[in-house]
Parts: sequence; structure tokens; C-alpha cells
Amino acid sequence: MVFYILIHMNSKILVTGGAGYVGTTLVPLLLNLKYKVLVIDTFWFGNYLPINQNLKIIKKNILDITQKDVKGVHSIIHLASVANDTASDLDPKLTWEISCLGTKHLCDIASKVGVKKFIFASSGSVYGVKKEKKVNEKLNCEPISDYNKTKIVAEKIVESYKKNFKYYNIRPSTLYGPSPRMRLDLTLNILTKHAALNNQIKVFGGKQWRPFLHVKDMANVYIHFLKNDLEQGSYNASDGNLRVIDKAKIIQKMSKNCRIKITKSNDIRSYRLSSEKLVKTGFKFKYKLIPSLKEMFIMFKVGKIKDLPNFYSLKWLSEFKNKT
Repeated sequence: MVFYILIHMNSKILVTGGAGYVGTTLVPLLLNLKYKVLVIDTFWFGNYLPINQNLKIIKKNILDITQKDVKGVHSIIHLASVANDTASDLDPKLTWEISCLGTKHLCDIASKVGVKKFIFASSGSVYGVKKEKKVNEKLNCEPISDYNKTKIVAEKIVESYKKNFKYYNIRPSTLYGPSPRMRLDLTLNILTKHAALNNQIKVFGGKQWRPFLHVKDMANVYIHFLKNDLEQGSYNASDGNLRVIDKAKIIQKMSKNCRIKITKSNDIRSYRLSSEKLVKTGFKFKYKLIPSLKEMFIMFKVGKIKDLPNFYSLKWLSEFKNKT
């Protein structure tokens, strides 16, 4: 036990994209576990990271990372990415460069400096449209957008280095829940905000099946793979699946006389993730949907979650792109 703690406390972890929605939830947890953390990020959306003697920050594009930057890193949690489908469509070239060329560049450096583990944040959306009730890792990926396509290509890049380090491609659900660097363009987050502040929920389509996962459980998944010696490969991460309209109806009950307005959607992605493979490794989900949504609803009501421009990826990136 003492031997484990000594190794654990001396471990240096690189988190790319560590200033993002997941990163600002994950980094404090890593620091609490006494890891030394290095964050490399462009900080396009601001810096919400804590001040800590065990946290080092480098403001840099992933394509500009050097061996010197990564020297002494034991494991990499690679979160850096253009956030979602709509933001990726804004500049497909940038999306491909960051997700694919950036990942290849990082893997090259990781293999040269002796990184032991490489944990990649892929996406459950790589499956595209699936009718199966339990979409597992054995099914074919059929990405239908640039965002999905870059994720699956990046997965293949990471996998090609399996002889250099242990790799894990994590395919998360659509995330929800409060984070220091909040995202208000995620389905459950924006539906909850509209119910709390406007007493009306707008649903696009509604019949699509989508998996869900609390952002803190997402952070805990990465820590799970960091701390345990598990079989390398791809792993889904989902705490459940619901139709978008059913998510809206759950949130609707939290606000008196809240209305649901349904409009057409051109987003055909529909899939139900199975996390059986992940659960078999011993991982347990902690944050249940309805209590977590109620907590977030109250946070919106009392102003603990702010409605800030940089919490909307597409609009903020559009303005940022126009300025550069």
C-alpha cells in the first residue's frame, strides 16, 4: 500500500484541453488525489482552473507541443478537441488538424519520452445511427459528421501506438451537469436552463435516442483508467439512454406550468450506448440523473450557474474566428 502511494504521488499527468468543460472538473480531482498535473490548452474559453502548487499550465496549441513540454509525464489524458458537431462544422479544417494531426503529433512525442498510458477522449457519437438497444464496442462505427469522423480517425491513430504505451479510447455519452467552465450547448444543460429561467423547453425532434453521463462521472472514468491496470482498447461510457423528448419531460416536472415546444431537427444521430464492458472493470456510476438535474435546476434558479457568452461553444468560436 505504501509503495502504491509513493508511485501515485510522484506521477505527473498531462491533461490536454484541461481548461474545458470536462478538464475543469477533472483537474481538481486529480490534484486532490495528489497527482502532479500539467495542463496544455489554448484557453480560448477562459481559465477556470484552481491555483495549486502541483498544477502547471502551458498556454499552447496541441500542434506546438514539444518533447520538453512533456518530459517526465507518466500518463496523458487527451481531451483537446473542437467541442461538438456544430462547432466542428464552423471550421472543418481546424477540426481535422486538432483532432487528427494534433493527436498524431502528441502520440509521437508520448512514445519518445516514455509515456506509460494514453487515455483519449473520443465520443459515443462515432456510432452514428444505430437501432440496437445496446450499442457495444463490437459494433461498427458509422460516423456521419466531421466531428464524428475525426474522433474515429484519432482513435485509430492512438491504437497504432499500442506497442509504445497502453491506450484507452473512451467513448462518452452526451454529458451534463455543472462545471467551472460550463457548457450551455449540451442537451440536458440547455433544457434545464430554459426550464429554470424561461419556463419553456424547446426540443429539436425529440424521438432520437441519446445516452447521458454526468460530467463528474466522466472525470471519474478517466481517473479509473489512470489508476487501474486494465486491458487496452475502446470503452463506452454511459449511465443510461433516453429519447430527447423524455429528457425534456423529466425536466418539465421541475418547473410549474413549464411548456415543451417541439420543432423539426436535421440531426439524425440516434443510438443507445451500453457500458457493460466498462462496468465489468469495476467502475461504478455515482451521479443519478433526476437528483443531479434537480440540483442543476436550482443552481440556475439562484444564479450559481451563470449564463455567460463563453459557455456557448459555437457562438464563442464564431466570434473568436472573426477576430483572428
